Parts: sequence; C-alpha cells; structure tokens
Amino acid sequence: MPHDIERPYGPLIESTARVAAWNVWDRYGPWEDREKAILAVLREAAPDAVVLVEAWEDDDAAQAARLGGALGLPHTVFRGGESRAPAGGRSGIALLSRWPLGRVGERRLGDRTGADGGLAVHARVDGPRGALQLFGAALGWKLGHSAQRQEQVRALGAYVRETTGRDAPVVVAGDFNADPDSDEIRMLTGRAAVSAPGVVFYDAWETAGDGTPGYTWSGANPWTEPVLWPDRRIDYVFSAWPRAGGAGHPVRCGLLGDRPVDGVVPSDHYGVFADLRY
Repeated sequence: MPHDIERPYGPLIESTARVAAWNVWDRYGPWEDREKAILAVLREAAPDAVVLVEAWEDDDAAQAARLGGALGLPHTVFRGGESRAPAGGRSGIALLSRWPLGRVGERRLGDRTGADGGLAVHARVDGPRGALQLFGAALGWKLGHSAQRQEQVRALGAYVRETTGRDAPVVVAGDFNADPDSDEIRMLTGRAAVSAPGVVFYDAWETAGDGTPGYTWSGANPWTEPVLWPDRRIDYVFSAWPRAGGAGHPVRCGLLGDRPVDGVVPSDHYGVFADLRY
C-alpha cells in the first residue's frame, strides 16, 4: 500500500482514554487525610486507568481497592515489597482500570539487591475499543544515579519490546525521578540511543501540555519543601509512537493534585494525566 503523506495513520481516532500517573507517597504524614484528597482529585479527573506509585497494601486492606471501588475502577493489580512507612505493610506500584485486565506481569529493573532499584508492572487493559498495553514504572530516586536509571530504562525497554507488539497502544507511566533532559529520559523519547530497538515514546506533557514547565516535584508543595531539591518534572505519561488511526497519540495533558483539597496537599508529588487517542 502506498504511503499517504496527508494521512499517514489513516483516519484519526477522535475518541480518547484518560490515563493518570501519581506517586501517592505510601502512608507517610497524615495519610488518611491525604488519601481523601487523592480520591477527590481523581474523582474529578475521571481517568479510565491509573498508575499509582508508592501505593500501599497490607494484610487487611489495599489502597488500589479502596480508591478503585470509589472511582469505578474495579480492576486492579499491585506489585511491591516491604514499606518503610511507619504503618508498615507493602509499598509498590498499583494499576487501576475501568476495564478488565488481561495478561499481568512485573519486571525488576536494574540492580535487584540495592536500595535504589526500579520496578515495572504491566497489564493488558481490555477496553471497549481494543487492548491498551499499560506499564507502571518507578526508577531509582537518588540524584546522582543517572547511570543506574539508564540501566533500568534499558531493562524497561526490553520488557516493553518482549511483551507488546504494534497492534495496540502502549503506555508507560509513573515516577522516573529524572528530568526531561536527562540521558535516561532522552533514551525513552529517541533523543539518545533508545532503550531497545523500536521502543520510542512521546512525552505527553511535551506533546500536549500547557507550555509551562509542569513541575511534579515543587518547592511550593509543603511536603517537599524540607528536602531542598530544585523544582523538577519527574513524573510522566509516555505513549509509544502512534498506531493506526493515531492510537496512543496524546491530545491533552495536565497536572493532578497541585492544589490543596480542604487544606491538604494530597502527596509530595503532583500527578499527571493524559488524554490519548483510543
């Protein structure tokens, strides 16, 4: 079939799915009040799928189920390890979806034994207009660990490549602990040698944000102020190079939780949502 320069993806899909990513800071601080604020923000945003980083779970309850039940996102998966928060339990990545989840998996990224490793959790979202391949990711947090994060990104790219094809949108979202101009993020967006052959993503904020820096770690947030780190955009929704019909292409992207709810800032990170053609 000859290449159509005017419509390289064919007729563009006009409908969208909303994907949100948010580091919700486990059970630190006044976590019950914060969780109420997180719920209020997500309810207003009305996402179809959510990646929660530093979600919590213990033997009695799970944050994914608590939030998912209230948001109409009943399909959830959680993977993680021992929490360092005062309440204990487990901390990790949760995926929440309006639609059923098919194949589910996880991949430890980079160093499996150190304190600054990474994690990716995958689920196939079986939505009404076909599958959506969703990955939640968290990379190591230390400022000086770009080399470690690059190793983690290569492991993430290999995981995406071996798990997905080109028949469905692929979304990778979460807390990457790296600025847009860092080598590890440039690997994901094709500005440096990619993490795996054919694995390249659009940064939803860059593509469809409002033109502001979009900081998700901000000194204006009272929870982050004591850390004395600079303002940074470190939380992302990435979508793979668009599929047929432009599926996966970001058309809108915004922040979540950047204002107090009843006097409570929901988390130490601001979240990100993106509307993707689907």
